[in-house]
Amino acid sequence: MSIPWIHHDSYQSFYRKPFGAVPCNQKISLRLSIRTEGETVHHVHLRLWTDQEGEKKMPMDQLEPINHGQIYGGTFDTPSFPCLIWYYFIVSTDKGTYFYGNNSLQQGGMGQIYHQEPPAYQITIYKENSSVPSWFNSSIMYQIFVDRFFNGTEDGKILNPKPGSYLYTDWYASPSYIRDHETGAIQQYDFFGGNLLGIRKKLSYLKSLDINILYLNPIFESPSNHKYDTADYKKVDPMFGDTDTFRLLCQEAKELGISIILDGVFSHTGSDSIYFNKNSTYPSLGAYQSPASPYYSWFRFAVYPDQYECWWGIDTMPNTNEIAPSFQNFIIHDEASVVQHWMNLGAKGWRLDVADELPGSFIKAFRKRIKQIDPDSILIGEVWEDASNKVSHGESREYLFGEELDSVMNYPFRRILLDFILGHSNGQETHGSLMHLYENYPLHHFYAAMNLVGSHDVPRILTLLGDAPPESTLSKDELSRYQLSNEQKKKALKRLKLLSLLQMTFPGIPCIYYGDEAGLEGYSDPLNRRTYPWGKENQDLLVWYKNIIKIRRQYDALSTGSWISWPIHEDIYGFMRSIEFGRDVFGKDKSNSRIFVFANRSPQHEIHFSSDVALLGDHAWVDILHDNHEIPVLNGKLNITLKPLEGKIIVQKL
Repeated sequence: MSIPWIHHDSYQSFYRKPFGAVPCNQKISLRLSIRTEGETVHHVHLRLWTDQEGEKKMPMDQLEPINHGQIYGGTFDTPSFPCLIWYYFIVSTDKGTYFYGNNSLQQGGMGQIYHQEPPAYQITIYKENSSVPSWFNSSIMYQIFVDRFFNGTEDGKILNPKPGSYLYTDWYASPSYIRDHETGAIQQYDFFGGNLLGIRKKLSYLKSLDINILYLNPIFESPSNHKYDTADYKKVDPMFGDTDTFRLLCQEAKELGISIILDGVFSHTGSDSIYFNKNSTYPSLGAYQSPASPYYSWFRFAVYPDQYECWWGIDTMPNTNEIAPSFQNFIIHDEASVVQHWMNLGAKGWRLDVADELPGSFIKAFRKRIKQIDPDSILIGEVWEDASNKVSHGESREYLFGEELDSVMNYPFRRILLDFILGHSNGQETHGSLMHLYENYPLHHFYAAMNLVGSHDVPRILTLLGDAPPESTLSKDELSRYQLSNEQKKKALKRLKLLSLLQMTFPGIPCIYYGDEAGLEGYSDPLNRRTYPWGKENQDLLVWYKNIIKIRRQYDALSTGSWISWPIHEDIYGFMRSIEFGRDVFGKDKSNSRIFVFANRSPQHEIHFSSDVALLGDHAWVDILHDNHEIPVLNGKLNITLKPLEGKIIVQKL
């Protein structure tokens, strides 16, 4: 890659120090190199911008000469408040004015020369002394959609079925919404009978996977199978069990070293709820029934009572007014608040549904309260984009500034790796996309991101990796019946092993969506919510997951070791994880190790390459996925061969 005559690279400490996000009240040094050939530079300015203070232009000083040019530098103090700083450079010469800013992909690193105002580089400024509880950094998470995991009743009977609901007698049937043909509204919800007792009975299985966090999709009472239309925030849905069942689940899980994270759906309730009570199901006075209801201020009516704000236009999910004092008191502040109630029963944290639809003040209050109850509790937000610069409903979000979220669902991570595995982006582009997150996220957030590859909101990963036809090309019946062919499945399984290998060795918290480790297939909701295939698991895949989780647990470097992105080839992406001098990236005492992870996404080509490891000593390296086969260092080079769709974890023998 040629370097332009004006040059800055935000990934290199020579040009930007320190790298990435920084706390308030810290000095940042920026440099720009200019190689002049026939032009005279008159002056160079650094242009800074924050939403709070607007524009500042700072002259840059000449620091040292380079071949046919000069290095310019400038140092400034970060603000005393969390924010985003945006910067670019202005170079004035005798032939005109040039701008140097972020590249066209706006991924940081090497930028571009422009003749007009360019896209700016970002620096995330976060609250001093911000951190995430250290126990979380070494965690592995497992997500369960409760109705579809396991029925724990002795006779397999479904607990307390909803009136008019559709109950399956075949656990392995394909789920389906029963809708009105004209309006598309759901007429009946279908249930398989999974419950909290079933999770309790499968704790030994979850322990055998060596996970230590269970994230449960909503468990509160509601008329639906998905429970995102809450009817009673303080009651377990009777189809799932009761409060005692949940308390015992938390207690038994804790004894096995497993913490429970609950799904909090606070941007809306159900219309058929204690609070709205549109169907008059509950004896209390709901907001739909009367403005005299104690819950009336929780909702926003345009024309009372039938025209009200609702989530994405779905009238069974009326939006809440999260800043209403009585709503916040009920959820957060009261002595018997929803937060206090469930954490007293054993919940270790929360995942906030649609975090971008919750006011920042609500998230801050929520976080403050759960940390008062348990300083080691965790708050995760559903965010689908880069969480450092998300704008939602005209508001710049402050998720990672130090007063809101501990972690975010890392959908960008999923997209980046899926694009690489499927051939939509190459190794270098994958490197750039991941480095972009690394640069924008505070280190403690990068290492606490919830790194998922599957969830209840996206098609099953195996289906996507098997090159299944696009959903839009199939009818509903065809979608329901579709299964990968033997050849497609063979390819998909190899790709999933490659993808999960990267997931389990990457900084952050890997999350397994129930059944992905067992080979479940399915398009979007409801087909991505099929039941766990007890007795029909893909045993080879299951063994694979247990093995790579064991490897992650074995090496501290794979949790909190340093991370160096290492693009090798168009079809190969890799990185290095290491702990040196007995300290991890957070300064904690950990065991030393150096580890390379490489993945060849090509389905056809075996690829040979060499990595220069001369600076790492002459100790041999071993391929721990292939019988600890030793790979010697020859002339300072590590010579590696990757077969088609093969990944390797290579550990140095220290």
